[in-house]
Amino acid sequence: MTAGKGIAHSERFEEPDALAGGELEMIQTWVALPEKDEEADPTFENYQPQALPIFTDKGVWMRLIAGDAYGLRNNVKTHSPLFYLHTQLDRDARINLPTGHAERAIYVAKGSIEIGGHTYQKGQMIVFGKEEDPVLKATEDTTMMMLGGEPVGDRFIWWNFVSSRRERIEQAKADWKAGRIILPPNDNKEFIPLPEDRSRPSSMPPQAEPLS
Repeated sequence: MTAGKGIAHSERFEEPDALAGGELEMIQTWVALPEKDEEADPTFENYQPQALPIFTDKGVWMRLIAGDAYGLRNNVKTHSPLFYLHTQLDRDARINLPTGHAERAIYVAKGSIEIGGHTYQKGQMIVFGKEEDPVLKATEDTTMMMLGGEPVGDRFIWWNFVSSRRERIEQAKADWKAGRIILPPNDNKEFIPLPEDRSRPSSMPPQAEPLS
């Protein structure tokens, strides 16, 4: 989903019993848009699993969700150079992090990873510099997300709103509060109010601030 100038969405199950007797884990990842694309019309595309290439090696399984890495590519639309991989490693399997991007990281979803003599556990994210070439060793069966890309500039973030301009955040807050951001047609019976902004005393009215 590309939010562009603004979109409302919901994540629901048509069949509530889909979770019965099992577990569902979801990771939502935000990628900032370049400034030239921030006000584009919002879009949504559904990519089926067969559109996302898989690589396997001894003790290694990975699926490329977006971008390009390890010689894998797909047609998922991106607005800046990046890679995003769902990776599973058997215990003692080793893998190098993709190179060629200024910003890179891994998120350990399950298991644990050893890097340079340090062990990182489930729920931890490790960020690497551009010149680093770490070897990742699974100390147990491990699932992790591998991601990286190129900087697109500083961004302001408030609740679910992201922009390169602080005044655009204020506009989005007003639009949501006034109902100008249309809810999904098949899921518009429930509205989440704009959170209370606790960043300043409640007695002070909102004020425009210059960009830094």
